[in-house]
Amino acid sequence: MSVPAASNPTPRLGLGLWNFYFILKFVLVWRGLIGLHPLENLAFAAALAMPLGAPAWRRLRTAAAIPCAVALLYYDSFLPPASRLFAQAHLLANFGPAYLFELAGRFIQWPVVAALVLAWVVFRFVATYIRVGTVTVGALCVLAFLPRPGAAPAVAVVAAPGAQAETPDQALRRFYESEARRAVGFPKPSESAPPFDVIFIQICSLSWDDLQATQLDQHHLWRNADFLFHHFNSAASYSGPAAVRFLRGPCGQLPHRGLYDPGASQCYLMPSLQQAGFDPQLALNHDGHFDDFLPLVRKQGLNVPPLSLSGLAAPQRSFDDSAIYDDYATLTRWLELRAKSGLARAALFYNTISLHDGNRLQSGPDAGKPSAATYRNRVDKLLSDVDNFIRTLEGSGRRAVVVVAAEHGAALRGDKMQIAGLREIATPAITTVPVAIKVIGPGVHALGGTAHVDDTTSYLAISHIVARMIDQPPFGAAGFAPGDYLAKLPTTPYVTENESAVMLQQNGKFLLKQGDEDWKVYDTRIEK
Repeated sequence: MSVPAASNPTPRLGLGLWNFYFILKFVLVWRGLIGLHPLENLAFAAALAMPLGAPAWRRLRTAAAIPCAVALLYYDSFLPPASRLFAQAHLLANFGPAYLFELAGRFIQWPVVAALVLAWVVFRFVATYIRVGTVTVGALCVLAFLPRPGAAPAVAVVAAPGAQAETPDQALRRFYESEARRAVGFPKPSESAPPFDVIFIQICSLSWDDLQATQLDQHHLWRNADFLFHHFNSAASYSGPAAVRFLRGPCGQLPHRGLYDPGASQCYLMPSLQQAGFDPQLALNHDGHFDDFLPLVRKQGLNVPPLSLSGLAAPQRSFDDSAIYDDYATLTRWLELRAKSGLARAALFYNTISLHDGNRLQSGPDAGKPSAATYRNRVDKLLSDVDNFIRTLEGSGRRAVVVVAAEHGAALRGDKMQIAGLREIATPAITTVPVAIKVIGPGVHALGGTAHVDDTTSYLAISHIVARMIDQPPFGAAGFAPGDYLAKLPTTPYVTENESAVMLQQNGKFLLKQGDEDWKVYDTRIEK
């Protein structure tokens, strides 16, 4: 007599199609695109493999597992903490659909997609012969006893020869204590000193790494500078903090949280120059509304009306569809008004976002293309605009000291922990920015050509040079020696900080601390 088959067979322990979720992670770990938390993944696998008899319970578990799987994958990734994503949601809401689509596309690497398709085919074939779940769980168990894949190695406390050993926390605390004691004062020019203007041009989204990637690191603007800084640290990777650090350049570097606290009067660049006899002026090639940029600048003592942009050409649109105006047209409008003002001395702060991620050109062959595809051409145009403005300024016969400094890089080439365009961690590739200083006036020239500054410096160095030039104007017919203004130039050890991450250099390594996590060695190698 035959025995009838059971209507409800005993459910078996297994992962089923969820095996491929873990295989996907193994492929991403192999490619170095994510880390992996083996214990958390083992716990998730155990919950998925638990046998459930009733179909309703299995459906309920699948519905609950999908968001958990997404959250666990995010946790394994090198993306910023989810709390930062929620904190920046109000800014993300300003991004247009085209820019959001462009950002999403940066996560797609076609070699990885091809590897995943191949893995799926292999999985479906192998699953007919072996218990893939056993292999998956076994691999997770092995990984649980190995260093976490993709994780940066922990930091050991090592002292340089002849130095006392200190932890990164101690080094950071000592750095900020030292910086709090540093300041540069601006003297008042003597009555016989020739008057001149100081023009600060701050460029968003440009680093030395970006320049090298676009092969524009030898542009005429840099080769024609009187002073060129090769290891200048902007200390931040977002526009607002970078502008605050620039406008508080007369004092030592602040921790991120201190940027929004009131500072000593001598620490504000533009009010200090005003006390030295320079009329403070402001120009932007944008409306300054995004992330409250203009109000933030005004809080740094530059509470003057910005230059009117009415009637100027706006060849670009930002990711929120606001107008971005032509740099040369904006700067020359300021120069025309400056010539009519009759002021003896003026200090201009000009901020440009022509290179900002998400910008779209409105005409020409690059019109409508993604911002990454037009970045090189936009850099070339901006540098040429600034260079042409300097030549126009030279032709006007006015005396001026022009300081060109970038806010932060565009992260044009990502690294293993940050995709291209992401700047949550202020890495050396993002914060090592070009700074060029050009002295302009009838017959003015630097003796010996461009002075290259290879020391690690920051904003205090700019204030030092400007203050020295006010005290000893470089406008004599015999020329000036750049070395006279670089004497005792303040250097600044490498420390960068954003709201959720701080990085410093110690014993030749770059160390990272995110939130309450331990310090880790950061792999600064650039993705090619």
